[in-house]
Amino acid sequence: MLKLHPSIDNGFPPASPDFQGGTLKCKCATSPVTVAVGAQTAHNHACGCTKCWKPEGAIFSQVAVVGRDKLSVTSGSEKLQIVDPSATIQRYACKDCGTHMYGRIENTKHPFYGLDFVHTELSDETGWSPPGFAAFVSSVIESGVNPDKMSEIRTRLTELGLPPYDCLSPALMDAIATHIAKQSGALPA
Repeated sequence: MLKLHPSIDNGFPPASPDFQGGTLKCKCATSPVTVAVGAQTAHNHACGCTKCWKPEGAIFSQVAVVGRDKLSVTSGSEKLQIVDPSATIQRYACKDCGTHMYGRIENTKHPFYGLDFVHTELSDETGWSPPGFAAFVSSVIESGVNPDKMSEIRTRLTELGLPPYDCLSPALMDAIATHIAKQSGALPA
């Protein structure tokens, strides 16, 4: 069977009702960076972009968002560094193990400003929102996946209930376009 990501390859449980978040830990065996997430995540998805952190051997990352006011670094902040300061999403990774702990957008005009990007597989808690789609699917080719595998990858994603997109889901693309239209005056603010 084609392996996409260890947290989605065998299916995934639904979100737990009333789930209120948990703790994310980097992969360091001692003194891990820990991040508290004080809410359920949204827009969880498999992502094929080349910027998102992926566990060893995974073709896709699994990433979700949470309000930036619901995320705090609880230990190891001195071990965090921004992976690419020029990127739109400032991804904070552990300097020791390389695990991306969260991503933050600082541009207040960006449609996703106020949301932090997290990898819920870094948590021991269960009940997080499950992935609902796959984004930037074609981008896995940029990370070295053979283009001949794309039909098989899209078929497997569909079997798992993750509609494959080469951008974000329609709902998120609509949110981006609405934000931009309000900023430009094409729609009332």
